[in-house]
Amino acid sequence: MRFTKMHGIGNDYIYVNCFEETVRDPSALARAMSRQHFGVGSDGLILICPSDVADFAMKMYNSDGSESEMCGNGVRCIGKYVYDRGLTKKTSVSLMTGGGLKQLELRVSDGKVSSVRVDMGTPELSPRLIPVSLPGETVMGHRLDVGGVNYQIHCVSMGNPHCVVFVKDPDAMDLTTVGPLFEQHPVFPRRTNTEFVQVVSREHLRMRVWERGAGETLACGTGACASLVAAVLTGQADRCVTMDLVGGQLQLTWSPEDNHVYQEGPAAFVFDGEWLGE
Repeated sequence: MRFTKMHGIGNDYIYVNCFEETVRDPSALARAMSRQHFGVGSDGLILICPSDVADFAMKMYNSDGSESEMCGNGVRCIGKYVYDRGLTKKTSVSLMTGGGLKQLELRVSDGKVSSVRVDMGTPELSPRLIPVSLPGETVMGHRLDVGGVNYQIHCVSMGNPHCVVFVKDPDAMDLTTVGPLFEQHPVFPRRTNTEFVQVVSREHLRMRVWERGAGETLACGTGACASLVAAVLTGQADRCVTMDLVGGQLQLTWSPEDNHVYQEGPAAFVFDGEWLGE
């Protein structure tokens, strides 16, 4: 089976073109291929598939084999893949994901996609739909005990669940300890992604992320969007910001006109390979 490894500011996935390849057990394949040292090594597996309602469809599996709804960095990489590999000539591409339909605007330079702007849709704030088992119309500023520490949390869905925590210094957080405690906390019925965010200024945020099913990753596009929404709603940021992640930068906008969140950033090819199994 042929595959391609790509990354969006360090958030790396294995991509399989399902117009040409058949994947019978994607969960098992994600676990096997994502392993460091014994596999390809990645944050997970993304399948590029046909769609009856969009130009393409995406199916995403974390490195632990669990299926996820969305990946903002993965979406950008799909945009680069389908254009650079000749699957489309369009620079405006629709993509169906488990988190809904996304529209991609491809920035092309010298015949290749250099960056992608993604309409991530409207943020979901209803606890029932995020989901998070807490009362109220939103979860903004709720106090939650996690591992004996009281945190102020802000919950948003960008097609997948996020819990945003504002901190003085994300680098000081022990994510390998606190990340799993958030992910597996009983108030999150489908687990959660957790963002630890520093407000540098009203136009500049910094973030580290613990991703559901993958652990700490170098970037998370949906998490960056959720963090912008939380920062705006708590009065800490403007609607257009630069987000610094471990792997690089994203430009984020929460439009007051249509209530959609837009993210723009690079997508990079790493290598092609052939998986022969184990």
